[in-house]
Amino acid sequence: MPALSTSDPLAPLSELPGVPEAVARARDALVTVHNHKVNRRGWPATAAEAALRAARASAALDGAPLEPARDEHITDPVLAGAVRVADESSKLLGVWKGSPLQALARLHMLAATDLVPVERHNAELGRPRGGPDVSARLALLADLVTGGTSAPAPVLVAVVHGELLALAPFGSADGVVARAAARLTAVAAGLDPKNLAVPEVGHLRRSVEYRKAAAGFAEGTAEGVRAWILHCCAEWEAGAREGVSIADARA
Repeated sequence: MPALSTSDPLAPLSELPGVPEAVARARDALVTVHNHKVNRRGWPATAAEAALRAARASAALDGAPLEPARDEHITDPVLAGAVRVADESSKLLGVWKGSPLQALARLHMLAATDLVPVERHNAELGRPRGGPDVSARLALLADLVTGGTSAPAPVLVAVVHGELLALAPFGSADGVVARAAARLTAVAAGLDPKNLAVPEVGHLRRSVEYRKAAAGFAEGTAEGVRAWILHCCAEWEAGAREGVSIADARA
């Protein structure tokens, strides 16, 4: 993340050109999906479908085939990990709110089990690599997630997502972990409290833009960070429309 001197390191990001408007559009779109008549009572079923679609799209962004996530015999290790993450994410919400680094470790264990040789599980699963710099940046991220910023939720979600992509702290399944952490942040921060949106589908459909924007964020320039936040807000807006389509299908 850019070096910022304010006591709230994300405050300047919220005022970058176009960001307030993008934040408002994302929020409005998510209010719409939460107010859908099907989601007033039947939201657990739509949330489950959203989580499955998110898992498939997230895995595909990391090279997995777009095969049905409901298949009991999933053969692709990336997709299998993404589905495990989706299945357990709701149980991790409380941990994420209080101890996000512990939740990240668990997310990695779920996502990378089939990617790391069994003999290296104890040494690698859930264990960030990269030395003091990575540890310091993860600690800063944890502080932001647990109340260290008053930035709008879409900005915080984008920063969590972008920073974990940039750090790639585990060396395996980092993309799946980053996108799962973004979903947890959206729920915890009240942006998508029932987990009904599927921004991962938008990231996948615009994967070239997604990777370019993530690279810009990693560079740490104001324009790069701005472009990433705008991209993420747009995909949360699109993800809300995907959520509406899920609810419409159950109406």
